[in-house]
Amino acid sequence: PQPRGRTGAAPAARGRTAGHPTGPRRPPPPAGPPGKGPSRRGSSRSGGPPRRPPARRQPKPPGLFWRYRRIWFLLGFLVFTAIAGAAFVITQIPLPSEAPLARTTLIFDSSGRQVAELHGVENRFPVALEEVPLITQAAVIAAEDRKFLEHKGVDPWAILRATWIDIRRKGDTQGGSTITQQYVKNQIVGSDRTLVRKLKEAVVAVKLERKHSKPEILEKYLNTVYFGRGAYGIEAASQTYFKHPASELDLKESAYLAGLIRIPSEGDVFVDPDSAYFLRSSVLANMVRSGAITQADADDVEATRIEHYVFAPEKVDTSFTSPSNGVEYFVEHVRQTLFRTYGEDRVLRGGLRVHTSLDPKAQAIAYDTIYGANGYLPPEGAERDPIAALVSLDGDGRVVAMVGNRDWAKSQVNVAVGADGGGSGRQGGSAFKPFVLAEAVNRGMSVTDKYYPGPAKIGPLPGWEEEVHNYNDAAFGYVNLTEATVHSVNTVYAQLVDEVGPANVVRMARDLGITSDLAPVPSITLGTQEVSVMEMANAYLTFFNDGVHVDARVITRVTDGDAVLVPDEPSGRRRAIPREVAEKVRAVLGAVVERGSGTAARLPNSDVWGKTGTTDGFGDAWFVGGNEKLVTAVWMGYEEGQARQLLNVRGIRQVAGGTLPAAIFRDFVNGAAPGDGKKATVAPLDASSLNSPTPGVTTTLPWAVATTVAPAEETTASTTTTAPPAQAT
Repeated sequence: PQPRGRTGAAPAARGRTAGHPTGPRRPPPPAGPPGKGPSRRGSSRSGGPPRRPPARRQPKPPGLFWRYRRIWFLLGFLVFTAIAGAAFVITQIPLPSEAPLARTTLIFDSSGRQVAELHGVENRFPVALEEVPLITQAAVIAAEDRKFLEHKGVDPWAILRATWIDIRRKGDTQGGSTITQQYVKNQIVGSDRTLVRKLKEAVVAVKLERKHSKPEILEKYLNTVYFGRGAYGIEAASQTYFKHPASELDLKESAYLAGLIRIPSEGDVFVDPDSAYFLRSSVLANMVRSGAITQADADDVEATRIEHYVFAPEKVDTSFTSPSNGVEYFVEHVRQTLFRTYGEDRVLRGGLRVHTSLDPKAQAIAYDTIYGANGYLPPEGAERDPIAALVSLDGDGRVVAMVGNRDWAKSQVNVAVGADGGGSGRQGGSAFKPFVLAEAVNRGMSVTDKYYPGPAKIGPLPGWEEEVHNYNDAAFGYVNLTEATVHSVNTVYAQLVDEVGPANVVRMARDLGITSDLAPVPSITLGTQEVSVMEMANAYLTFFNDGVHVDARVITRVTDGDAVLVPDEPSGRRRAIPREVAEKVRAVLGAVVERGSGTAARLPNSDVWGKTGTTDGFGDAWFVGGNEKLVTAVWMGYEEGQARQLLNVRGIRQVAGGTLPAAIFRDFVNGAAPGDGKKATVAPLDASSLNSPTPGVTTTLPWAVATTVAPAEETTASTTTTAPPAQAT
C-alpha cells in the first residue's frame, strides 16, 4: 500500500471516505418511496417533499401587575415611606414613668356651691403579683390574651381576626388588643378611636415588652384595670365584690372578675344577670381550652349561682357635701345621667366639673313644704305614712327643685323619676286628661260650643269591659269641654277619647314630653297608665311655653379642664303643638284652679293653672300645673304602689289631687316663685252649659241623667280595658 500523505493519492477524510478499506462504513440511507432514489431526512436533494419545521410558541401577554408595575412600585414606595415616617415619629414617644392619677368629679348647684363629689375606689397600694393566686392570673390571661406569654406586645393574628369580624359585622367592634396594649391604652396613650392612637399603642406596647418582663407587665395590668363599681385593680375588685383580699380569690371568683374586664358595668350580676353568666361561661371555656383547668372544674363553677358569692353593690362613689333637703336624690339622678353619657371610668376618674340646675332656695322650700317641721307629711315618717314627690321646672327645662322621697338613709328609691330612680311610674289619673283635650283642640274642636252628655255612668263603650263612672256618681247633663275639664267629668272624656282615637292621644302625649310606654287603649283618657313625676312636669311645660317643647334637664354645664363638654343651652327644643292650642288648654286649666277641682292651688297674686288627678281607690293623688314662672308636678302615694290607699292622712279622710297635693303646690310656688300680680282673665262659669240640651249637642245617649253638679273633686272611674295595663282604674 502506498504510504499516507504521498503524492498521487488524495488523503482520506477520517471517518467519511466510503470506499476506504480501513475507514468506517456508513449505513445505507433509508429507501425512499417506490421509484425514487434514496433521500436524507430534511434534504431537498432527496427528491421527496421537505418536512415543515415545527411552529414557534407565541409569547404570553404581560399580566396586569406587570403592565402597571411602575404605578404599583410608586404606590408601594409611598406606603412604605408613610409607614416608615410614622413609625419613626411614633418611636420618639418616651415611656412615662408612672400612670396618671385619678381626679375627683365635683357637682355644683346653680349658685356655684359644691353639693357632692364622685370618685372611684382607687387602689393606692398595689399588690405584688406573688399575692395574686395563679388561678386568677390564668383566668385573666384566658379571658383577655391567651397568647400573652408568646407575643412581643402585639398579636398580629388577633388583630387580623378582629378586623375581619368587624368587617363582617359592619360596625361592631371586636377586641384584638393584647394585655400589654390594654395597659398602654388605659395608662399611657388614651382611648381615642383613631389610627394614630392605635399605631402609638402598638409601638409603645412593643417598647414596653422590651423594657419589662411578662410578670411585671401582668402585675401592672392587674393593679390598674377597671372592674366596675369604681374598683380599679384586682385588690379593690376583690374587696368590692367579695369582701376579702385578692390573695384569697378562688376559681369561681376569678372567672367572674375576669369576665368583668370586658364590660365592667353591664357585666355586674346585679345589673344584667344574663351578661354576667355569659361572661363567666366564656372565661371558663377559654381556661379549659388553654389547659388551665379541667372541664370538671368548669362544670362545678357553672353549677354555682353568682348571686350566692357576689355581694350586692353599695353606693360608695358619692360623697355629699351637704346631705340635707333631700338633695341626695337629685345628685343620684345627676350621677346616673353622667354614667349614661360619659361612662363610669371617665366620671369617677376624669375630674369633671358638673354644674347643675338645682336652685338651693327652691329645693329647701320644696322639701320643707312636704317633710319639714311644719310640712304636710311628718319628717320621720311611720309605716302608715305616705310619701310625696315634687319636680319643678323653669321655662328652659331646668329642674330647679326635686324631692324624690323622704329619707335617703332609709330608702334610695327616687319616686320623682320613676323607673330611672329604682322604682316605677305611677298612674296619672285625671291629670292625664289635658293631653286628650289638647288632641281635641288640635283637631279644631271647640272647648265652649261643642256639648256632650255627662251622665253619672255610661257603658260599657267599645273597648271598655265595664261602665265608666263619675266621681260620686254625679251627673252633669250636657256640658262643653271646658266644664267637663273643670269638673273632671269621666263620662264625657270616655266619649271624647273615642272621638279623637286613643292612638292619637298617645302620639300627642309623646309630642308633649311623655316618654314612658303607653298603650293606645280607651282608658288612657282616665290616666290608667304609669308615668313619672318628671315626665308630667315636662309635658305640662309645653303648655307653659306656648306649645314649644324643651327637654327637662338637671345638668346645665360640664367642663373637663378648659374644654366645655356641655354648654348651658336648652335641649330638644321643638314645636309640639300650635301656640293657639296651648293657650286654649292653659285657659281651661286656669278655670280648673279658679272654680273647679283645683281651687286649693289658688294664689292671690299669681296666674295659676293646672289639673288634679286621683286614681281609683285613692292610690295616687296629683296636682300638676304652673304659674308665670315655674311648672311643678306634685304626687302623693305609697312607695309600694296602689296596694295602699290614701285614707285618713293628716286629718283628711280621702286624699285626692285637690287636697294635699294642690296645697303643697300652692305653698311651694308661693315661696319659690311668687306671682307678679298679672293674672289672666278666667272665663266665668257658664251656667247655661250645664243641664241644658242645646242645638250644639253632637252626642246623645239614652242613659244621660241630669242632676246637680258634683263637688269640686274627682277620681277616675273603676274600669277594665281590653288591653294592658292590668291595673287600669
